[in-house]
Amino acid sequence: MINYQQFTLDNGLNVIVHEDLGSQIAVVNILYKVGSKNEVRGKTGLAHFFEHLMFGSSKNVPVFDTALERVGGSCNAFTNTDYTNYYITLPAVNLETAFWLESDRMFQLTLQEKTIETQRKVVIEEYKQRYLNQPYGNVLHLTRGLAYDVHPYQWPTIGRDIQDIVDYTQADVEAFYRTHYRPDNAILVVAGGVKTADVQRLAEKWFGEIPAGNIKKADIPREPSQTKKKIKTVYADVPSDALYKVYHVPGKLEEGFLQADLITDVMGFGKSSILERQLVQKGHVFSSVENYVTGTSDPGLMVFSGKMEKGQTAEQAEEALDKVVGAFLQNGFPDQFLEKINNQAEAGLAYDQIQLIGRAMNLAYFAYLGHPDLYIREFERKKNIPIDSIMSWAKNILKEENSSVIYYKSNN
Repeated sequence: MINYQQFTLDNGLNVIVHEDLGSQIAVVNILYKVGSKNEVRGKTGLAHFFEHLMFGSSKNVPVFDTALERVGGSCNAFTNTDYTNYYITLPAVNLETAFWLESDRMFQLTLQEKTIETQRKVVIEEYKQRYLNQPYGNVLHLTRGLAYDVHPYQWPTIGRDIQDIVDYTQADVEAFYRTHYRPDNAILVVAGGVKTADVQRLAEKWFGEIPAGNIKKADIPREPSQTKKKIKTVYADVPSDALYKVYHVPGKLEEGFLQADLITDVMGFGKSSILERQLVQKGHVFSSVENYVTGTSDPGLMVFSGKMEKGQTAEQAEEALDKVVGAFLQNGFPDQFLEKINNQAEAGLAYDQIQLIGRAMNLAYFAYLGHPDLYIREFERKKNIPIDSIMSWAKNILKEENSSVIYYKSNN
């Protein structure tokens, strides 16, 4: 259990404090409840675009990184489908600098045409390098686009298409900022060598006068149940065929998600997993294989993916995969598999709590989901799920009509 104190400012900013008075370091983590699922078709990638913009300048800060480095700090951020997370690590004695920097870019970020154009070029180049010019780089676009019909998870975080990024207007950028970058849409976690009273004083000083947005977000459509298998074949200049087969699963806090997560732990985690042993070590079709759940707050995907040995096709790979999955559904798995997974989870939990930044991020993320204590509650729930519940959900999820398949074919 991570100790914390929590309070909310009048403008809606949720503040969580984790005191670790033995540390000389402080972490300031601010999570904004905006990800690519809060975008609309034609203007996708804006959440990720803002991750870049936020490291530019604001009214009182000419260069964000330079101001932070002067006090011995470092920073980074990431964007995903559900939220955007910014974090700063610095000496605890310089904590107020982080408050100044974060409050200034929350309230008065520089969104001039020159700044927008500079970051537009950076993001377009990133799009080309990571998604268009890499082997298999566009598979995330293809898989999401096939699996989802209406939910905005159908496009990746960087955006559906480069043209969307090209077409952003200054008005689009400013509207996105006003809607999502506001105190009542954020969670601030301060952890390390800090005292709650000091954090409360600094929070009021630097964030208290920023007005709440009070802007209603657009409703996000729920993906309807899939009733028919979807297949897409793609040809590209890649070394070998690849297979991507996904199934719809419940959202992070919905009934069945933890069972889905355990299915992938049994099927795909580590060198002793079922898929690794049956398809890579003993088989001749797959050169590598992966299995995981996306873990999104709205209903997500269970992903099976793998590269083929030279000369083997993606269709052959799916046939081999389906045989292993079918045997799993019919025969289940031994008790010791679950015991091993729970032991690994215990070790992972302990490791997460060693690093200060990990504690801060977990508090922010689970507060975003509903409450910081969900971190330990979900762990305890998962640890006590019986095998029959896991297998019941496996039979519910791993149905052909619930699947979407990409045959990624080599031109070579």
